[in-house]
Amino acid sequence: MLKRPGMTKTARIILFLILCAGGLLLSGWGGARAQALGGAVYIVEIEGVINPPVANYLERALNQAALQDAALVVIRLDTPGGLETSMRLMMQDILASPVPVAVYVNPAGARAASAGLFVLTAGHIAAMTPETNTGAAHPVGLSGETDEVMSAKAVNDAAATIRALATERGRNPEWAEQAVRESVSITAQEALELNVIEVVATDLDDLLRQIDGQTVHTTSGEITLQVSEAPHVDFPMTFPERLLHVISDPNIAFILLSVGGIGLIAELYNPGTFIPGVIGAIALILAFFSLGNLPTNWAGVALIGLALALFIGELYTEGTGFMGFGAVVAFLLGGLILFRPIQPVSPVLPRLGVDPWVIGLATFMMGGSLIFVVGQIVRSRREPIRTGYEHFFGQTARVHRDLNPRGRVWFEGQTWNAELQAGGNVPVGGKVRIVGMEGLTLIVEAMEEN
Repeated sequence: MLKRPGMTKTARIILFLILCAGGLLLSGWGGARAQALGGAVYIVEIEGVINPPVANYLERALNQAALQDAALVVIRLDTPGGLETSMRLMMQDILASPVPVAVYVNPAGARAASAGLFVLTAGHIAAMTPETNTGAAHPVGLSGETDEVMSAKAVNDAAATIRALATERGRNPEWAEQAVRESVSITAQEALELNVIEVVATDLDDLLRQIDGQTVHTTSGEITLQVSEAPHVDFPMTFPERLLHVISDPNIAFILLSVGGIGLIAELYNPGTFIPGVIGAIALILAFFSLGNLPTNWAGVALIGLALALFIGELYTEGTGFMGFGAVVAFLLGGLILFRPIQPVSPVLPRLGVDPWVIGLATFMMGGSLIFVVGQIVRSRREPIRTGYEHFFGQTARVHRDLNPRGRVWFEGQTWNAELQAGGNVPVGGKVRIVGMEGLTLIVEAMEEN
């Protein structure tokens, strides 16, 4: 009696891991939970590009701090900038927070650039560590020059926003506007002297000592800070937040895009292996999530898509290598312009791009795969030509449905009825050699590696 077709053990393991990962993402498991503690100082860590996962994280932290009647939320900030939409959500959350928020550029060597300057200015308390800096960038397009009208709109909007924030917090609106319009950057000490921040503190305890007793105005009224002896509560990102934040990086996005494409090519080159196709599909889904959180030039994505299409075309042609060469060139160009926007971008966005070494390595892998494929095709063309069913004999097929001794095998892109010549059993995924044919049924024998 024949067994019903089913997944291999490897396939079941991969499916189990995918379901587990999905469950973790949906449940929000993976990040340490902040202990409920009233009157505490909540510590929020923001590092890297400001994007939707970071904005969601800050919103969750501020809501939790308000529910637990926290004394203060300290945002330890180190960012080159980020997306304007995410930055504005963070500003709105800070401005609407009933709990005082201190934005602290920390540790030494950190920066609050571009969008980071706006977040720093939005805080009830603005503080920096010595050897840190803050400032803003100016819009830059693909050619290094931008349309004057569009650029002026982006700059004027950002300048008005930062000026209003600085005025609301009693800081220096003239310098804040200058930071946007002229791309100036200053050190922590200069920021203190120019009334851009209130405090220069060597560490968190020093910050809390300096601001203890100060009065700040929040949406719940004036609050006098009593934080020098308050307990600290770390409020880290959850696992899903951290994962989505990490992959929203230009280099990670490009790597995921490359792995996804190569995985799908490998699956098409050797159908039925399953693993490359699944890995490729997951990588592409994550890549497009990442691209959606970055200033993506979709012309670059189109070039990479064209490269994959040309590579796939190479698999189904005579193996001249011309389409493959075009694929490598398109892939390289796509990587170079992937994060080079043609239109002006907001001043809050940092200059982003894929590391040239990452592009070079991925292109080298693409070229190596091309050489392998073309070599295989050329080698097959040198073999003697056999016509009719004769060319089946001696070829290898993969078991698609258990042979016991009858079943089905995968051969030349389709499934065939098959029967073991000497009887026995070969499970799904096993390899067999074709030794004959009766009608439309292949006669096969098990290979020793099974």
